[in-house]
Amino acid sequence: MKFISIFYGLFLLSILGIYWTVAEQKLRLWTLLVASIVFYSSWHIQYLPLLLVLTFINFRIGLEIGKNTSPGKHSQDWQISNEEWQISQSDWNLNRLKLLWFGVILNVGLLLSFKYLPILLKWIFNIPLNSPDVPFKLITPLGISFFTFECIAYLIDVYRGAPATEQFLKFATYKLFFAKLISGPITRYHNLAVQFNTAPFPNVDRWAEALWLIARGAVKKGILADNLGIFVDLCFGNLQRAGSTDLWLATFAYGLQLYLDFNGYVDIARGSALLFGLVLPENFDFPYFSTSIADFWRRWHITLGDWLRNYLYFPLGGSRKGLMLTCINLLIVMLVAGIWHGSAWGFVIWGALHGIALAVHRLTDAMSDRFKILNLFWQNPLGIIFAWLLTQFMVFTSWIWFRLPNLQDSALVVQHLWGHTADAQFAEKVYVEALNSNQQELCLLLVVLAVFMSITYAFKRGMKLEFSWPIKLVFVPLCFYAVWLLAPEGSLPYIYFDF
Repeated sequence: MKFISIFYGLFLLSILGIYWTVAEQKLRLWTLLVASIVFYSSWHIQYLPLLLVLTFINFRIGLEIGKNTSPGKHSQDWQISNEEWQISQSDWNLNRLKLLWFGVILNVGLLLSFKYLPILLKWIFNIPLNSPDVPFKLITPLGISFFTFECIAYLIDVYRGAPATEQFLKFATYKLFFAKLISGPITRYHNLAVQFNTAPFPNVDRWAEALWLIARGAVKKGILADNLGIFVDLCFGNLQRAGSTDLWLATFAYGLQLYLDFNGYVDIARGSALLFGLVLPENFDFPYFSTSIADFWRRWHITLGDWLRNYLYFPLGGSRKGLMLTCINLLIVMLVAGIWHGSAWGFVIWGALHGIALAVHRLTDAMSDRFKILNLFWQNPLGIIFAWLLTQFMVFTSWIWFRLPNLQDSALVVQHLWGHTADAQFAEKVYVEALNSNQQELCLLLVVLAVFMSITYAFKRGMKLEFSWPIKLVFVPLCFYAVWLLAPEGSLPYIYFDF
């Protein structure tokens, strides 16, 4: 059931009618849970039992971690000494830590099994995975990465002192909520659980905002991302024939496609949740206007960055143990981010590049604190422009390994970025026959898109301006009509479904 489809619209309207008709919270939770099961079954019904079992296991582990098995508050009336009480307290904390590690290893092990078991089987048996000799094909369940990260976050939060839920229905509804199940945003349990208790019937502002989020998300994905994706696929699918200019255009087009594709999905997810009175976290904040790689990761895939900071970077020591260890921690975190995205070496290189960039940024910050002239340079307009250009050049070029994780393909692109002439038939096949355009027009399209994003950024971040609800409601049907008219036939799958 695709987000941009008549079926999803009818599904959403049906669930909304039932959800707001019933008044009891338990019935509303059952409504969302059943709807989420139906939604996921339309994609990967064979993995639904796995997700349900994992949900129950994590629920039980959370209960055990949160259970206070210590003797209780020590007082003078007790017949045990302070030393005995401290030993009991220590044993309790050790048991909780063991349970936490069990839960983390279970979730990480499952995630790595689906992502890396096919690679291991290929190495062990030396049989191509698409060969008919392979007795089975292991397909990674949709949403498993986001699912396991949320489970780990919940267990760690409970270990750190957050209350463990005793309501399996509420926990299962949180875990399987269809709006965020497949590609996030990564949401913490306690944030959404409070909203389950207090979600009000949306007023007209919220209805308008929800519909506007869904409509603009459909435009970002259906019109912009998918049309850019056609060119990206054609260019990166013909690497031997593409010229340097074509590869540069495809690299920048892919960076915009990835952003618009994922941001469009999150907009639809957040809009869908808002219709039920639930607010999901923001996942993007104009990342391509960042002036440092650290700022980029505060704006790009915000919930993943927040997860990496809270559950990996800070436990490693963060920036508390000196500059060099801080840089090492940053590199480790981004390598994990790369491995999380996929099993190919290209993702590892992508993560390493971002880790090195973050480390260099941290070293530059340290030098700027010591040398006043360097600090003044980064604060003046010329320095800000230079920092922005440097940051975006690094971000966009690193997308090459993200889009082409096979090292032979990505290496070929890097080799051909300068001084390589396109095949004589490439322009005819790609630009004229497939796109009915040319290089100059495509370049102009990318520039216009960048200018439009700049204007949007200036209005929203600079002048803090937003459309009023009547204007949003006017634009909603126009957006849907534009998608129906301009979206390419046979929409491309969401890119982050692969992760």
